[in-house]
Amino acid sequence: MTMSNLEIFCVTNKKVFFLENTNYNLAAVGKGDFNKNYIRCDDGDNIYYKEKNYSELTFHYWLWKNGLNKFNDDTWIALCQRRRFWLNSRKNDEKNKPIKDKILNSIPDEWSNFDSVICEPIHLGTKLSKLIKRGWKNLLFKPSLIFNYKKITIKEHFDMHHGFGTIEKAANLLGKNDKKDFLNYISSNTKFNPHIMCVAKKKILNSYFKDQFKWLFECEKVFGFKGLKNYDQTRLYAFLAERYLSFWFKKYSNYTEWPWLFYEENKNE
Repeated sequence: MTMSNLEIFCVTNKKVFFLENTNYNLAAVGKGDFNKNYIRCDDGDNIYYKEKNYSELTFHYWLWKNGLNKFNDDTWIALCQRRRFWLNSRKNDEKNKPIKDKILNSIPDEWSNFDSVICEPIHLGTKLSKLIKRGWKNLLFKPSLIFNYKKITIKEHFDMHHGFGTIEKAANLLGKNDKKDFLNYISSNTKFNPHIMCVAKKKILNSYFKDQFKWLFECEKVFGFKGLKNYDQTRLYAFLAERYLSFWFKKYSNYTEWPWLFYEENKNE
């Protein structure tokens, strides 16, 4: 398969110099100074004014409302972000390869058996000292965590870092088809697929965006914006979406998990 069947969007709040002359579509969020190589998401139907709390979702919403229908039904649409990129192959582990040869530039044949792609999962865990400091409320309800702190659930991890009870309260705002399933998902899983990154075709992405933003806008009515302080809470809607992505794609699509790479650009390279 070729690049012609694939559109890759890299969402960034800073210039990504090494991608500026590639086939990647660079999408700008935040207040940075971007040139014409970057897609802006502050026109058309947009939520640009929420970027502080929605982060890369600012562009995802813009793409859903203003750009998704421009693609053919058979086009794969990939979402990644600055510093986190899809690998081109499961075996792409050659350390001396240039970064441009490591990251996704064509559709792997393996994807023909699936209709969506999500990141390989990260396993949750914490230090005992951090559990005692930030998760003491969880310990009151589940003392056994003191022995299992290296394997905590999505809900427990979220409670520690983004507000105790927050994700459970948010889950209760989902429709009846998803509320029970999402609560079970976050309460029983000790890993999730991170970074709000996915690859799918238009029909799948449209359904995902529709469900996700409907939920997040309901969450806004409860959590608002003014009371969100510090990094762990300011980006609350992005953190909620990150956990929801894993749940949604596993429930509503035929997915595969794919390796990704963390890469910090050196301007002198």
